[in-house]
Amino acid sequence: MSAIGTLDPVRGGGEATPALFRPLSAEDEEQLPAEIESLCMACHSNGVTRLLLTRIPFFKEIIVSSFACSRCGSTNSEIQSAGRIQDQGVCYMLTVRSKQDMNREVVKTDCATARVPELDFEIPAFSQKGVLTTIEGLIERAIEGLKQDQPFRRETHPDVAEKIEEFICKLKRLKDVDSAFTFILDDPSGNSFVENPHAPQRDEALVVTHYRRTAQQAALLGIEAEESKEDLTDSVDDLRNEVLQFGTNCPECNAPASTNMKLVQIPHFKEVIIMATNCDACGHRTNEVKSGGAIEPLGTKITLHVTDPSDMTRDILKVAKNPFTLGDSSTSDRAEKLCAFGRKLQQVVDGQLRIHFVLDDPAGNSYLQNVYAPEEDPEMRVEHYERRFEQNEELGLNDMKTEGYEAEGSSQR
Repeated sequence: MSAIGTLDPVRGGGEATPALFRPLSAEDEEQLPAEIESLCMACHSNGVTRLLLTRIPFFKEIIVSSFACSRCGSTNSEIQSAGRIQDQGVCYMLTVRSKQDMNREVVKTDCATARVPELDFEIPAFSQKGVLTTIEGLIERAIEGLKQDQPFRRETHPDVAEKIEEFICKLKRLKDVDSAFTFILDDPSGNSFVENPHAPQRDEALVVTHYRRTAQQAALLGIEAEESKEDLTDSVDDLRNEVLQFGTNCPECNAPASTNMKLVQIPHFKEVIIMATNCDACGHRTNEVKSGGAIEPLGTKITLHVTDPSDMTRDILKVAKNPFTLGDSSTSDRAEKLCAFGRKLQQVVDGQLRIHFVLDDPAGNSYLQNVYAPEEDPEMRVEHYERRFEQNEELGLNDMKTEGYEAEGSSQR
């Protein structure tokens, strides 16, 4: 193995460290491959493998390897991506119209699939090693592969050999570009590439699409499949259909108790969390409803004009008894006022008195049922407003900082 200067990570004498991956260029005299003595798998003698670490413009770094055996003449070459598997797969679709298009540089990894739909021609994934070539080179390689067993086919299956020969002629005509055709390169690893000679400008003949890998594609690449949106939806649906239970302490007697929690979707509103705690020791029970989301950017004020007894089927709090105002310690004047207020509420319930019910929530997370949903309720008005400083203070928002940490940390460094 010979030591090559361009691959050395460190040089002495105060010289600048050269780049490990250099742009592929014929004028770069220092860009020489590293040579490694390797075993020839054909004759089992020693051959030479040459490795070249290079960077393709507007793409990424790759490793080009080439093996040659001087004894038996066996050769082999392939490319490997020097980076990781990308977050998304990539599909290149090129309309080939001229000889210049046939000379476009192509990086095809071993897991990529190349297709020409007009001929129903496909180079399947993992049928070839990765290669750095051109579109013409890919087609020529396919032609050579089909020719390889033709003598044997002519002896054993002449009809099959004839059909393959006809298909080879069609592939050769593709090289002459007698008519336009479509070249598709689909790589779930995201590491294949088709050259855009107009880069960084857009190429009208080339369409590049990035996509999310399927579970089958991820398995072929030997990686764990990402959780799809469908899987996430199923997980949320399972959560909605399940009552969660966790241990806590009773707020009255501090004995161990259990709290049940369930996620519920209110139609035409949002998700809320219903929590209920039961204590077997003292019998204490509590329940509450919490918003399933964050505090809204705006407060909400809902005004309902109660005109019909059916409006009373909407959520409302009705006061019936209060031991501090109707018990022995209450005054007659206070009790009479509360009774009068109770009679008015009963008149509202019976539909004898029309009122306006106002629900004002600075957090924007309260709700009043719209019986006409999804249409607007003619008797209900929903207003959104900017919170006052005092309201933000009560919600603890004035001292809450959620932005600028990265910039602040950079300035401190």
